[in-house]
Amino acid sequence: MRRVNLSKAFTLMESGPVVLVTTHDGKKNNIMTISWTMVTDFSPMFAITTGKWNHSFAALRKNRECVIAIPTVDLLDKVIGIGTCTGADVDKFSKFKLTPVQAELVSAPLIKECLANIECKVIDIVKKHNIVVLQGISAYIDTARKEKRVVHAIGDGTFIVDGRKIDRKKMMASKLPSGV
Repeated sequence: MRRVNLSKAFTLMESGPVVLVTTHDGKKNNIMTISWTMVTDFSPMFAITTGKWNHSFAALRKNRECVIAIPTVDLLDKVIGIGTCTGADVDKFSKFKLTPVQAELVSAPLIKECLANIECKVIDIVKKHNIVVLQGISAYIDTARKEKRVVHAIGDGTFIVDGRKIDRKKMMASKLPSGV
């Protein structure tokens, strides 16, 4: 085996899906790109890593709600663009030609062009590690969407795109919650 520089060890396991997180600050909508995500268990509980460096963080902290929107590979350049500019200066929905859709339970919008959207409430912010713990309260998927491959960031400017799906549900049945 070849030794990896420890400062790059995160690239070995960062590859969760890249998501877009929408917020509403009471006046306007915003979007931030997040590649550091985590499913905490089989309940609809998630965690993202963000903090004061993201313009959306103030709205997330104040209103304690957001939408996690899951983009597909055809949106990758928009996802990167969203992550490399600030909502303090740019209306990202307009600039990247994305359609905000009124959510049912939170003020932050869904993103029409995304494969899936999850409305969330903030249940904890772990300041020491910049971790925002979210409880999913409603979820949507666009089953008619042709492109369904999501993107995973490596952390070094490269990405992995979902490929072949392998079904092992029967082997894992004893560990999966009912209905999954």
